[in-house]
Amino acid sequence: MQNTALRRCAFVAAALAVASCGGGTNLPIEQGYGANPTLPEPQRQTIPLVNIAPAQPWADGEMPTPAEGLAVNSFASGLDHPRWLYVLPNGDVLVAESNAPANRPDETRGIRAWFMGLVMRNAGAGAPSADRITLLRDGDGDGVAETRTIFLQGLHSPFGMTLVGSDLYVANTDAIVRYPYRTGETQITAQPTRVVELPAGPRNHHWTKNVIASRDGSRLYATVGSNSNVGEHGMDIEEGRAAIWEIDRATGEHRLFATGLRNPNGMDWEPQTGALWTVVNERDEIGNDLVPDYATSVQDGHFYGWPYYYYGTHRDERIDIPANVRLRAATAPDYALGSHTASLGLVFNRGDALGARYRGGAFIGQHGSWNRADHSGYKVVYLAFANGQPDGQPQDVLTGFLDEDENARGRPVGVVIDNRGALLVSDDVGNVIWRVTAAR
Repeated sequence: MQNTALRRCAFVAAALAVASCGGGTNLPIEQGYGANPTLPEPQRQTIPLVNIAPAQPWADGEMPTPAEGLAVNSFASGLDHPRWLYVLPNGDVLVAESNAPANRPDETRGIRAWFMGLVMRNAGAGAPSADRITLLRDGDGDGVAETRTIFLQGLHSPFGMTLVGSDLYVANTDAIVRYPYRTGETQITAQPTRVVELPAGPRNHHWTKNVIASRDGSRLYATVGSNSNVGEHGMDIEEGRAAIWEIDRATGEHRLFATGLRNPNGMDWEPQTGALWTVVNERDEIGNDLVPDYATSVQDGHFYGWPYYYYGTHRDERIDIPANVRLRAATAPDYALGSHTASLGLVFNRGDALGARYRGGAFIGQHGSWNRADHSGYKVVYLAFANGQPDGQPQDVLTGFLDEDENARGRPVGVVIDNRGALLVSDDVGNVIWRVTAAR
């Protein structure tokens, strides 16, 4: 009863914040998708509009709704805030059970931070981090993991994972570390080798760090999100952030591969061109329909605008450009994914197990909005590609994460393709890994 009352209080406060900011959504969400999204005039929010779906996890037997021609089942349940997924060559699935690190004193100071923390807790994001990676194995091939072991523990808000040969790399919130891996083992007890430090510190606003390997295995690419919404805490704490790093796997030496990416998360190599693609969470608090999150190819040395510009040359007037800062021209992203959808997961589908219509394009996990009067995201979509570029509008693949009362039964995060061609989706509110297959 006490928890219910607290939850209601938080969302009444959120409703007041919505009311104080003026009217509702101005544009259909679809106009925020595509290569040329509609970008209205910014509407600066004195009090942030907070409208996140309260967590009300799945009841027994409930599950999301797959698109026509697809089926879904629970691959594993009862997890602890599963965020990111990785499939090992033998078919074992690794899941990072993780949440924000506890040691972020600067991020939790002040009334606004207190209120946001309360809302996020009621949205299913406030539990202590399990700080582990769990191994799931479907040995009998029935689409359900019957083996579950703690693969790695004692980590620090882990997120991304990648295997190169016998070296397993894990992106903790403050460093990429390496472990020795032997095919088939269900637990690693060896001590990690620290490969490279990543920006963290007492604020560490965007704490999730992802990592993938280059196609030849010689380099790693790591995502590092910004330490703020739009540089409001000063740019000195943004050093090395809002960027994708390129790291020499042998030496740990690194450089900024691309910058001005507010909060990149998912990364994958586009099958036809071999280009690196990422999905990026854009800035908040300038309107229901700004700024669209996006998917983009990542070009070496390019600047994507944050915090001074968005979507190419659109100036964000909330932050001054210092006189001593000389900016490169901002590169516009390739494809908008809707405003405030919190697009996180990205994986290209290289096979036909889900049907020919899903071959060659990208599955994208949309965690869902908090800064929009009408909810957006809270689903998994498929984006078709042709000649190395997005082709047409996204198609819903997995929906139903919001119930009829706008409660979040679940929130999609990571997406991967398993070794039989099925799509796996981590759900960090439902604490489930969903498995999507072609309907029989």
